[in-house]
Amino acid sequence: MHDLRRLLSAEWSKMWTGRAWWSMALIGVLMGALAGSGYVTEADKDIAKGATTIEGVTDQVVRSWFMMLLFSALLGAIFVSREYQSGAIGRSVLLSGGRGRLLTAKLLVGLAMGAVFGALTVALAAASPSVFLPQAQLEPAWTHETTLTLIGVFVVTTLGAPWGVLLGWIIRNQAATVATLLGLTLFVDEALLRLAPAVGKFTLTIAMSSVYRDGKPELLSVPAASLTIAAWLVAAGIAARALFHKRDVL
Repeated sequence: MHDLRRLLSAEWSKMWTGRAWWSMALIGVLMGALAGSGYVTEADKDIAKGATTIEGVTDQVVRSWFMMLLFSALLGAIFVSREYQSGAIGRSVLLSGGRGRLLTAKLLVGLAMGAVFGALTVALAAASPSVFLPQAQLEPAWTHETTLTLIGVFVVTTLGAPWGVLLGWIIRNQAATVATLLGLTLFVDEALLRLAPAVGKFTLTIAMSSVYRDGKPELLSVPAASLTIAAWLVAAGIAARALFHKRDVL
C-alpha cells in the first residue's frame, strides 16, 4: 500500500509537470466562456419569438461548458502519450514495479485530474448565467433541470480524462492520439448521429451529451447513456491493458 501511495504521488507530480494541464484548462475556459456569452447574444430575441424561455437560456449557458470534457480528455491523452514520445515509458514501468501497477496509477491520477477539471468547470458554469445573462438585460432562472445539467457537465468532464488516458495507452503516439480524440469528438460521433442515429447515439461523445441533458429527441435516456459510457470505458480499459502487456514499451 505504501509503494502504491508513492507511485500515485509520483504520477500526480508528473500530471502537474509542464504546460499541458494549464494550457488545456485555459483553452477550455476560454471556449466555454465564448460559447456561453455567444448564446446569450440572441437570447432576448429568441425569448421574444417564443423559441425558448429564460429557463432554457439559463440551462444552455450552463450546458455550454460541456466542451471542457474535450480538454480534460486531451490532458489525459498527453499525460500518457508524452512518455512514449520522450522514451520515458520504459523507466516508468521499471520504477513502478510492473505494467499493471503503472496503468492503474495513471488511470487513477487521470480520474483525479478529471475531477479537478470538473470542479473548475462546475464553478464557472454555475457562475456564468449571472455573468452573461445581465449583458442581455435578462435575469437567470435556475431550476432543477439546470442543476441536473450542471451535474452532468461535471460527470462528463471528470470521465473525459480517464478516457484520454486509455486512448493514450492504446495509440501510444501523442499526435495520433490527439487527432483521434479531436476527430471522434468533433466530427465522427456527430456525423454518425446525423447519418445513422440508431448507431450514433451509442458513441461515447453522444452518450455523454445525454448525461449533460442536451435534449435531442434521438438521444439515449440518462441511465442507458451511463451504461453506454461505462461500456466504452471498460472496453478501452481491457484493450489498453492487453496491448500494454503485449507490446514492447521502448
